Amino acid sequence: MLIREKYLARIRGFYDTNLIKILVGIRRCGKSVILKQIVNELKEKKNIDDEHIIFINFELVENKELLDYMKLNQYVKEKIHDEKIYYLFLDEVQNVNQFEYVVNSLRASLENLSIFVTGSNSKLLSNELSTILSGRYVSFHIEPLSYQEYISLTQQNGYDLKVFWDYAKWGGLPYRCNFKNEEEIEEYLYNVYDSIIARDVVSRISIEDYALFDDILQYIIETIGREFSSGNVIQYLANNGKQISNETLYKYVDALCKALIIKKVYRYDIAGKTTLKTLSKYYVTDVGIAQIKNNRKEFRSYIILENLVYNELIYRGYNVYIGKTKNGEVDFLVRKNGETKYIQVTYKMGENENTLNREFKAFDSIKDSYPRYIISLDWEDLSKDGIRHIYLLDFLLGKEL
Repeated sequence: MLIREKYLARIRGFYDTNLIKILVGIRRCGKSVILKQIVNELKEKKNIDDEHIIFINFELVENKELLDYMKLNQYVKEKIHDEKIYYLFLDEVQNVNQFEYVVNSLRASLENLSIFVTGSNSKLLSNELSTILSGRYVSFHIEPLSYQEYISLTQQNGYDLKVFWDYAKWGGLPYRCNFKNEEEIEEYLYNVYDSIIARDVVSRISIEDYALFDDILQYIIETIGREFSSGNVIQYLANNGKQISNETLYKYVDALCKALIIKKVYRYDIAGKTTLKTLSKYYVTDVGIAQIKNNRKEFRSYIILENLVYNELIYRGYNVYIGKTKNGEVDFLVRKNGETKYIQVTYKMGENENTLNREFKAFDSIKDSYPRYIISLDWEDLSKDGIRHIYLLDFLLGKEL
């Protein structure tokens, strides 16, 4: 089993606090495994016995009655028999009706209870939840396997381009690594996607036209890294004989975001130092899902590489924006620990001088002195003029910016 130490290290300091620990991520990204790894640590390193660990998976039929929040509340309280700390794990808690109320009630009424919850949609990060829990929680975004984790799990050579393109094609949902046949991987990913749509989308919004909903996702995937314009989407659909209102379009896009299939990235005006709310971009949480919903043949284009770099930056804990410059943009402006960096991503540039010059010129109108990077599949070092070039595989395998 791959120990996901990057996440455990972030969560570990909160094990014994009264804060609710929320782990949120797309379905099948490994949240339940992380919960079990926390349980193992509690048993092995803190000698916590089974009676003081309460683990409930709400996707199991034997826990169906506990989907009623009042019964769940009673069940947990009946498990508490002494003053020692109890550790409560609620897996896929969004399946519980009004889960936020019972979680907050248990936290408030039982001082010796440490609560961990997981969920597969952004309801766990909503403003409503924030209001109810009023700052008494910490949240952790769990992503599919990073490339480095994928290599650790599969014990392959991370610098083998065949291995890299396999990851770029089929993504980092952990269980897909159990399949070697591409048809089996594809079938598994379709099943994951269908379960997300059935449980995290259909159950929460009314979808009048599933084919239209699917077309919107396909459009977003095929335009990864491009500014999102509702007018362009509506025109694209109209060209294919389909009609949609602006309101319905944004309802469907919002549903895809809440199901954590895609993520919205805002633009940041570098000169004006302000976040812009228009013409944002979208990236997919897992490129394997993009693969099964993508009809374009040029899969190995810079677009997917850009998405992989975005996912890696999120995995490393960066806040990520699109950097708007006076004359255009840089792919990413990232921030962490008070530091700002600029990143340009391209497929290959060493073979074409025009491409090389274009990528370096993307930074020309930026007047500050923050570090600047270009990440590409060129293995030779092309750094110049204070702009650092990084080989993509070095970056994905842990090389720091």
